[in-house]
Amino acid sequence: MRARQTATVFARELASYFATPVAYVLIIIFLAASSAFTFYVGGFFQRGQADLASFFMFHPWLYLFLVPAVAMRLWAEERRAGTIELITTLPVGSFPLVLGKFLAAWAFCGIALLLTFPIWVTVNWLGSPDNGVIAMGYLGSWLVAGCFLALGSCMSALTRNQVVAFVLGAALCFLFLMSGVDLVLAAFRSWAPGFLVDLVASFSLITHFTALSKGTLPLTTAIFILTLIGTALFVNKLLVDLKKAG
Repeated sequence: MRARQTATVFARELASYFATPVAYVLIIIFLAASSAFTFYVGGFFQRGQADLASFFMFHPWLYLFLVPAVAMRLWAEERRAGTIELITTLPVGSFPLVLGKFLAAWAFCGIALLLTFPIWVTVNWLGSPDNGVIAMGYLGSWLVAGCFLALGSCMSALTRNQVVAFVLGAALCFLFLMSGVDLVLAAFRSWAPGFLVDLVASFSLITHFTALSKGTLPLTTAIFILTLIGTALFVNKLLVDLKKAG
């Protein structure tokens, strides 16, 4: 029953993305930015290597702006339009509602990511890359987008203003990116014990994405990503339940 409810919400939400030009604009921006960063900023031709390292290395930073833009409408728009009161009275549980909306947004991000296939075709035409590593890089990129979406969805459930939801979502995602940067860790090393520094570093999505983009899937990375998404969706459900109770 819950699976059917989730599928219904998923289909409705995914169709709604392509009912407005906003989705197409976001996809075009992502494709254009990915190409520019890969071939120009990333120095693809200057590196002289048949791989997509210069393609994937910028994805977390692109997602920092684009994914919160996708997530901000998930709940803020429902609250602004007053439709959240309606959907919370429907015979659909809170969890199928939260999960369906999240999966639809995640599928949308996956579609945008798959549309970058000309870049993959180009690198295969120019050389003989390790397509297994590239496939793992795509998976890692999609998982990072899922983490950002789950975090952004929570922030969207806190407010009816989409701009506020975007800022809060981007700020929270930024914290999960920067926690593994040497500049941040150096500030902790000056006073914190080693285990605390390692703990802070373990929350960095850049650290986990780097492992995935190299073609590996460490167990710690899989557990971290699944836990982060699951926890964020659980908090999202609690926020929706609070709104329903209110």
